[in-house]
Amino acid sequence: MPAFKYDAVDAAGKPRQGLLEADTVRAARSQLRAQGLVPMEVQAVVAQQARSRWSRRAFKAATLTVWTRQLAGLVSAGLPLERSLAALADEAEDPRQRELMSQLKAEVNAGSSFARALGIAPREFDDVYRAVVAAGEQSGALGPVLESLADDLEEQQRLRSELFGALAYPVIVCIISILAVSFLLTYVVPQVAAVFTQTRQTLPLLTRIMMGMSDVLRQWGLVILVVLIGAFFGARQLLKRDSVRQRFDAAWLNLPLLGRLSRGYNAARFSGTLAMLAGAGVPILKALQAAAETLSNHAMRADAMDALAMVREGAPLGAALAGKKRFPGLLSMFARLGEQTGQLPDMLQRAAKQLGSEVKRRAMVLATLLEPLLIVAMGGVVMLIVLSVLLPIIDMNRLATQ
Repeated sequence: MPAFKYDAVDAAGKPRQGLLEADTVRAARSQLRAQGLVPMEVQAVVAQQARSRWSRRAFKAATLTVWTRQLAGLVSAGLPLERSLAALADEAEDPRQRELMSQLKAEVNAGSSFARALGIAPREFDDVYRAVVAAGEQSGALGPVLESLADDLEEQQRLRSELFGALAYPVIVCIISILAVSFLLTYVVPQVAAVFTQTRQTLPLLTRIMMGMSDVLRQWGLVILVVLIGAFFGARQLLKRDSVRQRFDAAWLNLPLLGRLSRGYNAARFSGTLAMLAGAGVPILKALQAAAETLSNHAMRADAMDALAMVREGAPLGAALAGKKRFPGLLSMFARLGEQTGQLPDMLQRAAKQLGSEVKRRAMVLATLLEPLLIVAMGGVVMLIVLSVLLPIIDMNRLATQ
């Protein structure tokens, strides 16, 4: 039964808004009149997949985790799925969330499985999310599977936030440094240089270099900025080609610090997703494909798909991953141990935790190194600008004392 959102007024003239289920718009209006309400506007809730890709999402990463955990608690307590969705819809404060949950409830009431119902909102629930839910429905353990899914979402969010927190300060320092140097070159240096040019004395080499850089920035600064922005968006369009993106990501993995950080983060996410899917009962081939699609590095994604082909042909997972040098050896070792002991999901989860801890440690080391280096670099550039201003003054004083 489809869901409708309405705007109405009651007998006292107060506006009322909400959601209800009915077969048609006319039936929805009849329900409102039976409740003593005068319907002003009744619209069908639009499925999320039909909305523009520029529209705001109903769930952010944190709210999706909380919603999943709440749904897991209600289902585990024995409440039917449609009643659980209705209860969460009533408690939701965001109108987009209420509409989405009402649509999901309508799909479930119409006989659709929950995993298929989630397919109406692919922006909110990705392939991995739907695959885990489908496995939970098939095994009859939807509540525990949703709880495990919430744990995995929470761990991924924690890892991303810690990485962002470690690298945010160096990025902010870099941006401030660029703005400060640009201000000095475009405003301070020209003001001082105007005084020295009137004396017609030969200026030091450093001063002439800074004045030249200042002239370039003042005359061509806007053009340079437009060119840089155009190059950025052009590079983004170029990277949408799979061959170019794969070569770029492969080169990125070879960087001294950032490459190892990217390799560890992608391997941790791949291992954690694969462990969750395998633990939920998803077939290993389908789990491998879903886990590979979560990899942001296309070179590692290609290796994961190659490993999937090897597993499909009968090779063990540990041996397939061992042949892919872009994945850390720790992952293939734990996969091999999991296959030998019959505890593959547990071993993969342990690998994900160790890889995640290693990523956090490397991120902290990188941030610790970058912070003083950026400060020293900024101080060095500012010192050069100050020297370019002071050197002519020193020369003038020397000439005056002779």
